[in-house]
Amino acid sequence: MSNLGFIRIAAATPTLKPANTEYNIQQILECLEAADESGCGVVVFPELCVTGSTCGDLFYQDFLYKKSLDGLQKIVDASQKFSFAIVLGLYIELNHKRLNCAAFIQNGSIKGIVPKMFVSNAQARWFASGCDIADQVTSINLMGLDIPFGNLLFKDPHSDAVIGIEISEDAAHAITPGAVLALNGANILLNPAAAHHTAGKSDLLRELVLNASRKNSCGYVYVSAGVHESTTDAVCSGQNIIAENGKLISESNLFHRDTAILYGDIDFEMIRNERMRTQSFHEISTFYTGFAVVSTVHLEPLRLFDTQKQTLARTYAKNPFTPDSPSALAERCEEIFEMQKAGLAKRLEYTQAAKAVIGVSGGIDSTLALLVCTATYKMLGKSTNDILTLTLPGFGTTDKTYHNATEIMNALGTDIREISIRDAVLQHFKDIGHDANIHDVTYENAQARERTQILMDIANKENGIVIGTGDLSESALGWCTFNGDHMSMYNVNAGVSKTLARQIIQWIVDYKLNGPIGDTSFSLDNAALSYALEDILGTPISPELLPPDNSGGIAQKTEDSVGPYILHDFFLYYTVRHGFSPEKLFYIAKLAFEEDYSDEAIRKWLSLFYKRFFSQQFKRNCMPDGPKIGSVCLSPRGSLSMPSDADCGFWVDSLL
Repeated sequence: MSNLGFIRIAAATPTLKPANTEYNIQQILECLEAADESGCGVVVFPELCVTGSTCGDLFYQDFLYKKSLDGLQKIVDASQKFSFAIVLGLYIELNHKRLNCAAFIQNGSIKGIVPKMFVSNAQARWFASGCDIADQVTSINLMGLDIPFGNLLFKDPHSDAVIGIEISEDAAHAITPGAVLALNGANILLNPAAAHHTAGKSDLLRELVLNASRKNSCGYVYVSAGVHESTTDAVCSGQNIIAENGKLISESNLFHRDTAILYGDIDFEMIRNERMRTQSFHEISTFYTGFAVVSTVHLEPLRLFDTQKQTLARTYAKNPFTPDSPSALAERCEEIFEMQKAGLAKRLEYTQAAKAVIGVSGGIDSTLALLVCTATYKMLGKSTNDILTLTLPGFGTTDKTYHNATEIMNALGTDIREISIRDAVLQHFKDIGHDANIHDVTYENAQARERTQILMDIANKENGIVIGTGDLSESALGWCTFNGDHMSMYNVNAGVSKTLARQIIQWIVDYKLNGPIGDTSFSLDNAALSYALEDILGTPISPELLPPDNSGGIAQKTEDSVGPYILHDFFLYYTVRHGFSPEKLFYIAKLAFEEDYSDEAIRKWLSLFYKRFFSQQFKRNCMPDGPKIGSVCLSPRGSLSMPSDADCGFWVDSLL
């Protein structure tokens, strides 16, 4: 399987001359030649592109109509030499009416013709609505052949690709033809259009396409006529957009004067997985399948994307948990921080806890949890002195992390307590007969459990609750001590990945502490807190359970053992959110990280991810409560149901 569920779509806007079908057909043929070289599976042209959409009353001319059919025949004949399908905008005459249509052409034949259902006021002068006719006519005779007609699904029986077509303004109505087609199985919607451009319309159109792909859980291709349509009263922009499930895959520039072809690779396998996990989609489908007559046309095998021969015409962000735009990232961080606060506030009010108890290590996770705690207390009008922050130095605690922990606790005005765990753990080693010079898993986990015992007992003593600090990435890898730092009474970081936690802390530094206004109520000393947070962000991630190195620095670095968290968060997102196979996940990871990691490194850490993700489910099955933040959540209470003893061998072996 070398296509991995992708199909390449081309949105082609050729130059044209209104009413000159011979010129237009020649430009279309040149587009087809170019698309063939790119390995496309489907090429989509604008609405009425054979004649041009701005012919006006020339549409009444029989001469133009016959010439357009001659042009259609040329495209049908030419399609025999291509291994892709073609969607072509034209008009036909039926029952003494003219219908604005799209023809689906493949391998020398017209597989079907779809009429525009909702004709605009401007086009109603020349074209009839396809709504009534599509319910009455299921095939038409054109060029001596009976051709399927109406609301059609074009299905490739050799893959899961199912294509539907709606035309231009069809997409702007409350219940669109595309929605009905999607509910009947279409996972890719194509929209040949020729809408006039107005100032500000590009943003509205982009949002319409993204929303259509999101609500219909599909790939969506919008292809528009360009600037060479008549400009008597308006201008067309040539805005072509390819989207997938609410995400922009590619978009063309506006007002290009030459022929332009926009390529995008749509992952119809991902769309299938998304629909399978969304029960409501199938419930709606059952309700609406009778809304309109929908017929299925079986295609010959579509040309699918070949990963062994082609380069993917889309990109994958290295961090799928965060937006790329700085402004969008800031908004996302603020939203997540407010969600964490809301979750904790409810738990504090419900339990009537007098205190919040949190262990502060000077690392990223405990720092974020403490910041959430402090902001929540301020929001509730409570004194931050009721937050009991404990530093619990052990055998691996370094001066750097100890200093940072102390700095942020002081700056936030919490009740600071220090309890060394060294003597207690050494006594515990004597009790269980463990040599303290053997730095094995017993040596490490005993420290984590001792810290948790202290936090829990102080919470009992002070009528408080222990605030958990472990993040989503650690839960995925099981990088926590069972019944140690694995446990708390409420974990505010449960839905926050490691990479996202870093972004939120940086957002606090940039916007809360050092922004143009500054949040003067956030801490007692913004400058000291900002400096400590920046230092924490620059400190290697470590549980600090092994003694420091000879220079007193951190000797135990988490990412040396389990691999880079940026990779694991990528693996986690596409495994849990979209159910990607190991082969597909490895492929897209290579694309995203080709400048950062070798193929061998990605394969190594992906294999480790699968091993740990499968084997550590027993920890997630009894994880504490915590707020769900995004679409990836590992809570066993409705988000991830997975056996603790599932075998990962099949996943790992497929990477060899």
